[in-house]
Amino acid sequence: MIGLGTVINVMAILAGASLGVLIGHRLPGRTRATVTDGLGLLTLVIGALNIAAITDSDFVSLVGSSWTLLIVLGAVVIGGVVGSLLHIEGRLERFAGWLQLRLAHDASSESRERFIEGFVTSSLLFCIGPMAILGSLSDGLGNGIDQLLLKSSLDMFAALAFAATLGWGVALSAVPVGIWQGFLTVLGVAAGAFLPGALIAAVTATGGVLLLGIGLRLLHVRQIAVGDLLPALVVAPVLTSLFLLAN
Repeated sequence: MIGLGTVINVMAILAGASLGVLIGHRLPGRTRATVTDGLGLLTLVIGALNIAAITDSDFVSLVGSSWTLLIVLGAVVIGGVVGSLLHIEGRLERFAGWLQLRLAHDASSESRERFIEGFVTSSLLFCIGPMAILGSLSDGLGNGIDQLLLKSSLDMFAALAFAATLGWGVALSAVPVGIWQGFLTVLGVAAGAFLPGALIAAVTATGGVLLLGIGLRLLHVRQIAVGDLLPALVVAPVLTSLFLLAN
């Protein structure tokens, strides 16, 4: 059944987050901080591996080896300008705050900040990775849900670790995950077979840069507004498409 992969992913996030909330208060603060730091380091590694898509053969063949990094750079800069003007990060935080006021019993500022951080960080992490994009497109094309099953298992453990520290906001990240991956699955049904590999590589490499930003947030190195960089994921394939038109 097309779309099953995303349904399983959403359920995995909800299950992991629920378990994390249940056991979180039983773990020492030092343990929770260590687990979060570990996830931050792993996110940096995954981001670096994704950036390696700038060497993808289809991508290099289309734009040339000297242009792949420039396209990613241009996408991040243009996307960052657009995202900051649209205040995407702030809108995500306000939406999370609105959800917290209506769903949570604890109205303290500390609880509100934890809820917002859990929702925003988890939503970005679970939506940006290449498995979210490639897995959903593969599902839409009818090529199976293997990638989304793997992503679901990873997201479940990540949601468990996040929720143990940040609470129920992590569970609600399942909503944007379902919407985003559902959209990509439909796109796979409609046009996935016609998407050039170079465009997917451009999105993957750009997503890797954003994942590095999330990793730095998790490690508390710098609170990068990754939400404001999200338009880069649209700009990257647009810039790459210019080379398709030129050829």
